[in-house]
Amino acid sequence: MMDEKLLQSLATEMTAKFAVKIQINRSEKIYGGDINESYRVETNEGNWFVKLNNAKKYPQLFQREFVGLEALRATNTVAVPQPMMHGVLHDTAFLITEYIQKDAARSSFWEEFGQQLSQLHQHTKPFFGFYESNYIGTLKQYNTPYTSWPVFYAFNRLIPLARLAYDKHHMEKGMLVQIEALCKRLPQIFPDSPSSLLHGDLWSGNFMVGKSGAAYMYDPAIYYGHREMDLAMTRLFGGFDNRFYLAYQAAAPLAPGWQQRIGICQLYPLLVHYILFGGSYYNSIKEVLQGV
Repeated sequence: MMDEKLLQSLATEMTAKFAVKIQINRSEKIYGGDINESYRVETNEGNWFVKLNNAKKYPQLFQREFVGLEALRATNTVAVPQPMMHGVLHDTAFLITEYIQKDAARSSFWEEFGQQLSQLHQHTKPFFGFYESNYIGTLKQYNTPYTSWPVFYAFNRLIPLARLAYDKHHMEKGMLVQIEALCKRLPQIFPDSPSSLLHGDLWSGNFMVGKSGAAYMYDPAIYYGHREMDLAMTRLFGGFDNRFYLAYQAAAPLAPGWQQRIGICQLYPLLVHYILFGGSYYNSIKEVLQGV
């Protein structure tokens, strides 16, 4: 159960935001996340999902997530929980969204999910990046816009994280040099492609089967990037049925050679996980670099 003082403060904040008296009847902790404290909160106006974190340690974490959820929701493609509000109470940041009740997947779940993701990726901008930085996990994600995907991927993704790992003495100089050399080759590796609005962290832990058996995505790290990034992320830890990929490819075929680019696209999330969690991710990074 959430701290009683915090619950009362949240009820006051929600009452002011929604202009209706909010009474919190019960809170239940939800386990499974590595970063935030999560709760199902029952109120007189329905059930909501509440996430908490340290406002000083991760400034604007939930503000940026709120923006991401709004951007995804506005596309009317893959469903996301409706973001309700965010704020800070007693140095605790909070995010409130619609609570999505788990349901059984309908028979066409994977095909619809793949088609909907392809539709999301049709939303584009004349640049790669976003209007502001955000987070992937607890790491700052820089989104300085560039008109070139290889330049964006090098300077906003691979090089910053490789140098961060090196500065923390998690990576030897030789691997850093390999990554920097790979970045110089990116224009020859990636064919020209328009930018796509990405979820940005689409692994099996960031989607669920929700209302009416449809796919719901959450915990976004959005930006406009190369669409193969989302697809490569889905393959990193598994959990996506082959029907998902067949439906995506039928709706929006990928450029030839996409199979050879999977590892390069996975290099960014592998660096993220290595910095955050260490362990075997180092060998996975090494394997990718050996393969290119």
